[in-house]
Amino acid sequence: MVDSQAGGLRSVGTALDVLECFALDAELGVSEIARRLGVSKSTAHRLLTTLVSRGMVERSESTSKYRLGMRLFELGDLAVSRMDLRRQSQVLLEELRERSGWTVHLAVASGADVLYLERLSTLRGMRAIGEYRRRWPLHATSSGKAICAHDPVARQARIAAGFPMFTAQTLGDEASFTAALAQVRKHGYATAHAELMPNLTSVAAPVLDRHGVALAAISITGPVDELGDRQDRLARLVMAAAKRLGQAMQRPQRVSSA
Repeated sequence: MVDSQAGGLRSVGTALDVLECFALDAELGVSEIARRLGVSKSTAHRLLTTLVSRGMVERSESTSKYRLGMRLFELGDLAVSRMDLRRQSQVLLEELRERSGWTVHLAVASGADVLYLERLSTLRGMRAIGEYRRRWPLHATSSGKAICAHDPVARQARIAAGFPMFTAQTLGDEASFTAALAQVRKHGYATAHAELMPNLTSVAAPVLDRHGVALAAISITGPVDELGDRQDRLARLVMAAAKRLGQAMQRPQRVSSA
């Protein structure tokens, strides 16, 4: 009985490992998934078939490869929509986008990375960002630095994971990372000029709880040549929005009777 349970748990873990394979690749074939997981092709195929039956994975008719299914999107969207942080931020982010004229983000720490829960875009902001991903290393973004400056757990996770370089401006070692966080604490906001992408700049401020620990960060993002000379104004806007969200999160929330 124990062996059966252990085997069942291993199967669940392996199925989750299959889903993780698609974190960076839109489509993968059976052979590639089997190689990454270190299992046989037949095992990989059985796992994929089960996931397809539940809508977690889909098989492309044109390429015969597999991709994440819409059921995952539905569940993920449901999980995010239920997060009080995201709900509380909606009006604030809309106002910030309107006042700044640029794309705004709400982000949280996830291990050694920053995870974007919300993105309200503008057309010119979308052109500047190019490839949009929900997850990036903490040290390469203004949101990540704003969080790490006020969250020792996130800070240590990034230090332990190292500092991959994305451009010549990316913070590449612990000393420069630590110095940058000190500046964030001094000024109240973080910046990232061409540190993640060559033409991308951003300004972010931490959303703090009652103990001064970062719950999240709010950022404004756009092209270096247009946002660079507006940093002071954007910093004031993003700090005001982050402060309001922090205060909203500290107020007792109403419990719905529905």
